[in-house]
Amino acid sequence: RLPAVGVCPRCMSCVASPWGCQWNTQDHTCQDVDGTVSGPQIIKHRQGARCPQFENPDPVLIPVGFKTTISFEGINLDVYQDRTFTIGTELMRNLKEDVRSEDGPFYSFSGFNFSFDKSQETNVLFYVKDKETGRKIDSTLNVTLYNCSLGREDCSLCKNAAPKYSCVWCTKRKSCVYEKLCIDQATEDPQDTECPDPQITDIIPRYGPVKGGISVTIKGSNLGIHKDDIKAVSVVGVPCIHQEDRYAVSTSVVCEIGPLDPLSTNWGPVEVELEGGKRGTSSVFFTYRDPIASSVHPDRGSKAGGMVITISGSNLDTATREDVSVTVGGVVCTVETFGANITCRMGEYRADKVPSDLLMVTVKYGKNTTTAVPTAFQFWENPTILDHHPKGSFVCGGRTIVVTGSGFDLIQNAIMRVQASADEWSGMTPTEYLQEALNKNDTVLRFLSPAVNRSSETQVFRTFIQLDNWVRELKPFDYHPNPAFNPLTKKIITETSIIIVTGRGFSKAMTAKEAQAFVGDIPYFVNTLQDDKLFLDPPSSQPRALSKRHRRRRDTSSDPLDLLIKFGNGEWVVGSVHYERKNEVSLLIIPAVIVPMLLIILISVYCYRRKSQQAEREYEKVKHQLENLEESVRDRCKKEFTDLMIEMEDHTNDLSEGRIPFLDYKTYTDRVFFLPSKDGANDVMITGKLDIPEARKAIVAQALNQFSNLLNSKTFLINFIKTLEGRPDFNARAKVYFASLLTVALHGKLEYYTDIMRTLLLELMGNYVDSKNPKLMLRRSETVVERMLCNWMSICLYQFLKDSAGEPLYKLFRAIKHQIEKGPVDARVKKAKYTLNDTGLLGDDVEYCVLVSDATALPWLPPPLTTATTAIVFFRVCSDCLFTDCPDRNYVSHP
Repeated sequence: RLPAVGVCPRCMSCVASPWGCQWNTQDHTCQDVDGTVSGPQIIKHRQGARCPQFENPDPVLIPVGFKTTISFEGINLDVYQDRTFTIGTELMRNLKEDVRSEDGPFYSFSGFNFSFDKSQETNVLFYVKDKETGRKIDSTLNVTLYNCSLGREDCSLCKNAAPKYSCVWCTKRKSCVYEKLCIDQATEDPQDTECPDPQITDIIPRYGPVKGGISVTIKGSNLGIHKDDIKAVSVVGVPCIHQEDRYAVSTSVVCEIGPLDPLSTNWGPVEVELEGGKRGTSSVFFTYRDPIASSVHPDRGSKAGGMVITISGSNLDTATREDVSVTVGGVVCTVETFGANITCRMGEYRADKVPSDLLMVTVKYGKNTTTAVPTAFQFWENPTILDHHPKGSFVCGGRTIVVTGSGFDLIQNAIMRVQASADEWSGMTPTEYLQEALNKNDTVLRFLSPAVNRSSETQVFRTFIQLDNWVRELKPFDYHPNPAFNPLTKKIITETSIIIVTGRGFSKAMTAKEAQAFVGDIPYFVNTLQDDKLFLDPPSSQPRALSKRHRRRRDTSSDPLDLLIKFGNGEWVVGSVHYERKNEVSLLIIPAVIVPMLLIILISVYCYRRKSQQAEREYEKVKHQLENLEESVRDRCKKEFTDLMIEMEDHTNDLSEGRIPFLDYKTYTDRVFFLPSKDGANDVMITGKLDIPEARKAIVAQALNQFSNLLNSKTFLINFIKTLEGRPDFNARAKVYFASLLTVALHGKLEYYTDIMRTLLLELMGNYVDSKNPKLMLRRSETVVERMLCNWMSICLYQFLKDSAGEPLYKLFRAIKHQIEKGPVDARVKKAKYTLNDTGLLGDDVEYCVLVSDATALPWLPPPLTTATTAIVFFRVCSDCLFTDCPDRNYVSHP
């Protein structure tokens, strides 16, 4: 136990101590219990009843500003006979008053004019001292000091004060004071003073819905002393139901407004009537009006909730925040801010349908008024986290963590939470460390790992990603102890030296790309990072020292430079280095090195120029040859292409020349609608016969019948076509087949088919017009509707071709074909060299030779004749026969 203390402050505390002390009243000291010391001045351990002390003050309530005599009792004061005492307290500003001795053990002092305005009441403990020695004697003189004016600013509040305080409303001073301080009311009883009429200073809110049903708080003064004093309340002449449980004495009246009469004005004052007929009318007006919600932003969010939506409209600040509630399709949205716009935090959507339908956002004011925005919000599936990297961090934090997934554009607040496990014996709640996302998009979130405090090696950290209300744990994600660095051994560096930093634990939660190193003000590139080593490449410029106080560059290069390693938020100065400059090269050595280098450079440039010119000449030569070759190939291709374009085959050789070979309608449509197939006429697209097992024929027939019924729905058919065209594997051939099959299916309902085609065509034209690069339509069948238009035109033209245009077109075709194939044939090469059907015009080389040596055989031809001359003659003769219907003349070629 403790030795003699000698510093116990009072007798009571000394003898009650657990160490067995005793009190000496002569010298006011606390001593160890000593059986050899005795006498009336010694008060033994646990004999506190024998201690000299003052107690039982009277009165215990002391008003502020009025000097009140206080009496009290002294006991066990035999050792202080014929002594005088002083009394004081901290509120007496270090002043001490003499204590007067009364009859027996009673004492008193004249009191003090206290001043205190920090609270209505405060406890005051008086101390009593021996005036001769100045030592304090035990005292329990504890009284309550109170201020009538504080918190009682009007008459009603003053009258509501407890009777024990004797507070009255002083009319002359217009304040609540202790009754003996109100000297102007000496002729009348202060308790009978009548309070003035009530005053209304404010109305909260100043706007309410026309149907009523909200609470209005009326602020003011002298609004009664008891809740029963309120007899009637009206707002714009409409009775307002007093809510007694929310009444505040004199200062506040709360009532629920009723509905406004449609024929009365919608604004006016508020009136309060008290017991006795006193009335108070507000100087500010209350207005009835209806709020209107018009829009909601954002218009979608995750089903977990937690996002904040903003509701805009007009007169939304009607009523108060307490009267307003918001729901989104039955989901509660907690109001956070209330004003011209309303913001609320969304709750959890518990329905199974995701994404939900467009839900109505409803704002309810009080009991009777609602305003809503239909189809304003939609719940979507919660975000999905697919992966994260890296998988760990040092406890210093600051490492960039990338979280990948989907649906992140639905969330507003992304937070990384790290929860530290609490010690089992500490009884404390787990500590959490938070870090908001640096940036985000729909698929990527980036965080800086928060710094954590590790209290022990066994402490476990769990990492969570909180996206609004949706929380998922990141697994695996570990926090590792900060790395340890060894003192730097190499103190001198140059512009080419590599710095090696050693230590341990580098690679547990860091890579070379993320690590940073600085020497002075210059960053060093971290080339390689191993678990126990860092390799730093030198920079291109000389580093300079940074002033720790001002963080500015110094001009001196002789100062030591700090080598700083930075891993995330952690920074470590592993040592100081000196940057050593290389010695300047002698001026005599410089020319000897530079001159040969210049000569070598000049020779290299000359050789390079010579080779370049030679290569350029070769390039021009090859380029010229390529141009000639290209020109010859271009000419040949033009001629061959002309032959291919104009070559025609006769598909009607087997038909009779006496009639026009019109195809029947089915064959005509099959050839127009469907592309050529290897199966020919047996193609399933033409025959419509499906190879279906016998067991499934009934089911397939039923399905096709139902699908046929669906095709009669315009909405379904248009959406079906749009859906197919939106698929990437729906190629041009598939579009042709689909449009042709649709034409066949709807052939009996051409008006319906035309309506569908017209709707799609107008929409396609609108899309092409609105696009930045308008397209040329109907050039090729890029869409289903263009192919549908081709089929529709083919159907419409069939009868026209058969009745009117077919016959002249066929005659033209036969005339051209006859002109091509029946022209004059050269007797030498057996070909019509100057007809359009000449396929050997470019490929055959024909030598000139004499065909006719005897001029008497053909006296009208000048010798000698060539093959070309012969061909011209025959062409003229045949032309005459074709177009003049003359009989064949005996024009023949002679070998």
